[in-house]
Amino acid sequence: MFDIDGVLADVSHRLHFVQGRPKDWDAFFDAAVDDPVLAQGLALAQESAKDCDVVYLTGRPERCRDDTLGWLSRNELPDGELVMRSGTDRRPARLAKPPLLRRVARGRVVAVVVDDDEQVCDAYERAGHRVIRARWADDSEALRRAQEAEGRT
Repeated sequence: MFDIDGVLADVSHRLHFVQGRPKDWDAFFDAAVDDPVLAQGLALAQESAKDCDVVYLTGRPERCRDDTLGWLSRNELPDGELVMRSGTDRRPARLAKPPLLRRVARGRVVAVVVDDDEQVCDAYERAGHRVIRARWADDSEALRRAQEAEGRT
């Protein structure tokens, strides 16, 4: 199970949309189509696909589904189910993502979950999942604060 932003996608070019006030979440997500792929995440996803079904679990809103599927395909990421939060879910990722993982995990074994959000990783570990903490992208305090306060990714 792979998160996208900060794990597979480099979001640094669009952080300026959420660093000030007001935050422009629509522009932030619209610019995701231009995200460079993160080499470490891509390699891990491709390697994982040799032995496992790949699932993408992202905090991106459902309205971004077509753009996200296109981005995954263009960047040669393995085919896999895409799980997204509803467009009205504004909870922090640490609260929104674990229920999505529980739903996807029903009836299957989750080999590993890869995420860059430390609080999300902690929640997954508390639930008994093996976690790889993606620390290969630049960390953004502004994005972390925005995610926690406004629950958008």
